Order: sequence, then structure tokens, then C-alpha cells
Amino acid sequence: MQIAEPKALITTARWFERKVKPILADLPFLKHVILVGGGDGGLDFSAALAAQSDRCEIASTRSDDLAIIHFTSGTTGRPKGAMHAHKAAVAHRVTAEFALDLRPDDIFWCTADPGWVTGTSYGIIAPLLIGCTMISDEEEFDAERWYVNLERQKVTVWYTAPTAIRMLMKAGAALPKQYDLSRLRLIASVGEPLNPQAVVWGEEVLGRPIHDNWWQTETGGIMISNYLSMPIKPGSMGKPLPGIDAAVVGRGENGPLRLIEAVDEQGELALKAGWPSMFRGYLHEDDRYRKCFADGWYLTGDLVKRDSDGYYWFVGRADDVIKSAGHLIGPFEVESVLLEHPAVAEAGVIGIPDPVAMEVVKAFVALHHGYEPTEELRKDVLAHARKRLGPAVAPREIDFRDNLPKTRSGKIMRRLLKARELGLPEGDTSTLEAEK
Repeated sequence: MQIAEPKALITTARWFERKVKPILADLPFLKHVILVGGGDGGLDFSAALAAQSDRCEIASTRSDDLAIIHFTSGTTGRPKGAMHAHKAAVAHRVTAEFALDLRPDDIFWCTADPGWVTGTSYGIIAPLLIGCTMISDEEEFDAERWYVNLERQKVTVWYTAPTAIRMLMKAGAALPKQYDLSRLRLIASVGEPLNPQAVVWGEEVLGRPIHDNWWQTETGGIMISNYLSMPIKPGSMGKPLPGIDAAVVGRGENGPLRLIEAVDEQGELALKAGWPSMFRGYLHEDDRYRKCFADGWYLTGDLVKRDSDGYYWFVGRADDVIKSAGHLIGPFEVESVLLEHPAVAEAGVIGIPDPVAMEVVKAFVALHHGYEPTEELRKDVLAHARKRLGPAVAPREIDFRDNLPKTRSGKIMRRLLKARELGLPEGDTSTLEAEK
């Protein structure tokens, strides 16, 4: 609110009381509060709407005019307001056609909250532009309810998140067999990397592989995808969409970017600037925006590798990578191996200080129903990880947790795990989902 300085706010009486009223004195720029469902403290939305004319003059806008601001959760510190122009809608439509195979006769369910960039770009804008039927569910996640939705609404294209998929996996393979999911043509995932075993689970249990794709709030739309016309490599991000020029780059302190052509060599993912949905700035933070670009490339902050077939593989955020005894360890690689163990439902991996190795890997694990957090199980999970990863990369320690801290968009908050482990300030937690 303080970064954007809005003149008007649309909310409900409940959220106004809980979130806005306590800070109202710090929001002198806020002139109008509009309450859906009515209530004290603002205009009644329905009454105000009913009082208006049926005719509406649409404002004249140019393609490069500011259309929407999405606030990112940020890895640390205060959120950033990513600014997008009207012509981002061009990318929303085209990428939904390429990556999600979305057609006018589809019934589409994007499970993302509308307040998250996916929930806006692909839960609202893309399906409206394509003209397909879209559904929305205001209730919290419930595995049985979701399967009922898929069957009852006859969903053909389903766009969801890795956390939701892992929760469905946790609910078991027997549950979906009770429902008719035969109309599903494509299942896609976004939000964080999708573990290989989730792709395989989709094929075996739901009858469809799950197509992972990659993009960011800053990119405004899907950039890399396992789209329908190509074989899926479980665990990969896929390939760049047509019109997107991607590269793996290295950069020194002040030198120019170095394009990395070698197969399977780690570097930062970069995109040639200029696609329609590219963000146009961070609100009131010009210097921060300029630092995202070099030599005509947008630098994503994500570390990746590219294989001999041109598929990209996520390693980790540049600020998440663990440096241990000369090894650069991507948390996602370790988490994926942990999730292969039949007892493990969720995993979050961080680096903790070590006097000899600089950092060692520590894992936090939530278990599937029916498993108890015993010392014997801890040793078994550690042994599994060492066998698959080797002693230099595998976790040295494992803590069992009932739940791992996640954002409301489903990403495990590794920085919060690290802050709590080391007794550091937790920083911005405004996007943290309610912890049970």
C-alpha cells in the first residue's frame, strides 16, 4: 500500500477490519474504500454499481501504457512492484495457446489465487482473450473437492502448482480413481520447479503427464515450457517458447556477459529483452530495475543448465545455492531426491554454517500419512540421499516438520527456514500462508 499509494481499495468488510483499519492512519493517500458485500467503513460495492449508468466510456490507452502492477514476494526484504503494459495481453494469449494448448471450446481451471500473477495472467486475462470457459473455486485446498471440481465441471485444461500436486500425491492414488477425469487433455504446473516423480505420478495416477513451465512475475508470461508437441523430460523446465531467445550466461564483477554454450554447464538464465509482457520497471525503484539487465539481456537470477537437446534444467536461485567444500549445490536437486523416498511428502533444503566446509546441507521434511518421524526413518532417508547424491551433496542433517512454511502461491520459503534455524530476522512475511 505504501509503495503503490492507491487512491481506492476494493476489499471486504472482514479484510478491511483485519488488514486495513489498523494502518489507516498511515495511508493518507487512500480516498475511497469499496466493500464487496457491504459493511462499515466504506462504500457498498453492489449499491454503488447499481447507481451507475449501463453505458461505459472505455479510456483510450496505448500499448505501452501502464496496465497493472504485480507485487512479488521477494526472496528477502521489501516486495517489488513489477510494472506491466497493456500489450502484455498479446503474450498472455499466445503463450496460453502454445504452452497450455488453450482453445475457445476448452473448460479451463487455473487454481492460482487471482492476487498472484498466475491467477491474473492465466486465471483471468488469457482465457478471456481466447474465449474459453473458465472456473474458479474460492475454497481452501481439499483433495476430494478438487477431484469433484475436475469431474463435475468437465475440466479439459488444468493449470496448478507443484505444492498442490504434492498434496494430491499425499492424499493417495486411490482417491482420483473414484472420479471421471477422462476429459482432461492437459495438466500444467508453475510456481516452482516440478519434481520428476510428480510428472511420473501424473502419468500413472491421473493418466496424463504434468507439463512444467517456467516464468516470473517480471516476465509477465510463460517463457519456457514442456509444451504438448514435444516429449517431456521429467524434472526439466522445457524449452523456450517461439519468439523467446534464452541463454545460459556467466558474469564477473564488472565484465561483460559470457554466453555459455557448453552442454550441462551451470550459469544464469537470461532472456533477450523485448517480448510483449516484459516488465517495464519496478515501481519507484529505477536503479533496482536497471540492475536486472546487461548487454540487452534480462538476467533472471535463476541458475540453470541446458542439455544437448536444448532442454533447460533448474538448479536454484542464485541466492539459494549452497557452497559446501568447493561444491555449488542447488537445493532443488537435493529436494527432488528426498521426495523420491516413499515417506517424504515435502522437503526444503538450506545451507547452514560449517567451520570446515563453509556450509553443509540441512533438510526439513514433512512426511506422508502413515509414517512416524523416528530415528530409524531419519537414518533411512539420509542413506537414500547419500546413495543418490553422494556424501558431498547429500544432507548432513534432517529435521521432521508437520508442515513447511510456504507462500500463498505455494513456494516453500527456504529463507524463512534458514532464518528460523539460525535465529536471524525473518524479514517480510506478508506472503506467508497461514501456518497450521
